[in-house]
Amino acid sequence: MSRVANAPVAIPSGVDVTIAGQTVSVKGAKGTIARELNPLVEIRREDSELMFAAREDSKPAVAQAGTARALVSNMVKGVSEGFQRRLTLVGVGCRAQTQGVTLNLTLGYSHPIEYGVPQGVTIETPTQTEIVVSGVDKQQVGQVAAVIRGFRPPEPYKGKGVRYSDEQVLRKEAKKK
Repeated sequence: MSRVANAPVAIPSGVDVTIAGQTVSVKGAKGTIARELNPLVEIRREDSELMFAAREDSKPAVAQAGTARALVSNMVKGVSEGFQRRLTLVGVGCRAQTQGVTLNLTLGYSHPIEYGVPQGVTIETPTQTEIVVSGVDKQQVGQVAAVIRGFRPPEPYKGKGVRYSDEQVLRKEAKKK
């Protein structure tokens, strides 16, 4: 059985946590996030730490307590430090460029791809072949990065496409005569 919920979440200075029933709201330098927690989870604040516990002694309640602890920990980290995902474009003619709230991608198709950046996420292009997705919400940053990668996932023969900067693409051997 997991013991994730037993570890307290430390609240750094400059971060304000408000608990109203099952709703947890976290406010920091980077922004604000609010989340509704499962009714099986009990949350309490002790000084500068948040403690989580299951309301009943059942497997789903203990699992939800660990999940709630991980979600709130990510919320606290997001408003204090933020989250970032880096993408790399590999291939001849692959380019990325931001224009306001739109990401323009040229990925080798017959048409350019225009992706509207959702609220709460910022996209930067330091170079033409590099994309940096950053924001406060870890789930949203990961989802936006996955959508961008999904426009042209890396193919296994030459490795062309959009990949995460830390991703290792398994290469296949080409046909032999």
